[in-house]
Amino acid sequence: MNKTTGDASQAFIQYSTRKRILIFGLLFINLLLIIFAVNAGAANTSPLLVLRSLLGLESGTANIVIWNIRLPRVLAGFIAGAGLGVAGAVMQTCLRNPLASPSTLGISNAAAFGANLAIVFFGAGTIHSNTHDAVFIANPFSVTFFAFLFSMLAMFLILLLARLRGFSPESVVLAGVAFGSLFSAGSTLVQYFAEDVQVAAMVFWTFGDLGRVSWQEVAILVVLILAAFLYFALHSWDYNALDNGEDAAKSLGVPVEQIRFRSMLAASLITAVAVSFMGIIGFIGLIAPQMMRQVLGIDHRFLIPASAVTGSVLLLISDTLARTIISPVVLPVGAITSFFGAPLFLFLLAKGYTRR
Repeated sequence: MNKTTGDASQAFIQYSTRKRILIFGLLFINLLLIIFAVNAGAANTSPLLVLRSLLGLESGTANIVIWNIRLPRVLAGFIAGAGLGVAGAVMQTCLRNPLASPSTLGISNAAAFGANLAIVFFGAGTIHSNTHDAVFIANPFSVTFFAFLFSMLAMFLILLLARLRGFSPESVVLAGVAFGSLFSAGSTLVQYFAEDVQVAAMVFWTFGDLGRVSWQEVAILVVLILAAFLYFALHSWDYNALDNGEDAAKSLGVPVEQIRFRSMLAASLITAVAVSFMGIIGFIGLIAPQMMRQVLGIDHRFLIPASAVTGSVLLLISDTLARTIISPVVLPVGAITSFFGAPLFLFLLAKGYTRR
């Protein structure tokens, strides 16, 4: 028995070590991507120049570009990607649905509706030239506020309806689909009656752009996502129990309804803030957890941090490609994530069914 127990303990240690090595490997990849992304762009810089600027040894135009434009954008991509990845992982576990994500629950559609209202009624969209970047958001505060307000309103309504029906996972998904369609229809009506410049601004906002983020938004994202991540990590054993079914989780003493409500609320808050700051960025919250489930399994002690670092990798790669493919033109990062995310998700889906 002692030898058997020792072998089992050794196997578990090796099992955990392999997963930790993968997570730290992804963190190292993130670090390399951050360095590369800060150096990439239309302005002429070099890795040495970037390093000198970060150490406070450089001044001039390059220093302004790095500190005021590139670094906030890159850090926002790292943080928001982590937030969307971990939010998707938690939503999929709480709802026991592999298709659950911030975008499929209608939160992004609600944010887009709020942004459209701000653009129409507060004159937030305007035009300043005839170039590719002619349309811009003149009043980003009002757009951000209304996008956040309506995304949180949608999630509160979904959770309220779900609670009235006993908080079944199916009711949450169906309510999210219904509200997503409702807010999409509302956005269509607002755009139909809007002026040409306003419609252009609405479309521009939905593209998704990390360049809208300043140091203030980065700080908000750090505080919020770190707090939510710590909450998720502390309840990783509860999520493991949930994966075995509600009855099994309750028999182990897990307060299923409370865990679901609080976790969904925290994940929705992450999504609402990220979307309101950057626009709609699809597939990160759907793809990152699915990739890590294929590699690491369903142990949330490893799945939660792995989903976070994978989300960061995906968003950093997408944003860097968006800035460099046809530089100096910056493509919408939301289009890049969807372009690569959809085929990748189909591949994972087909692979999963093949295994069955």
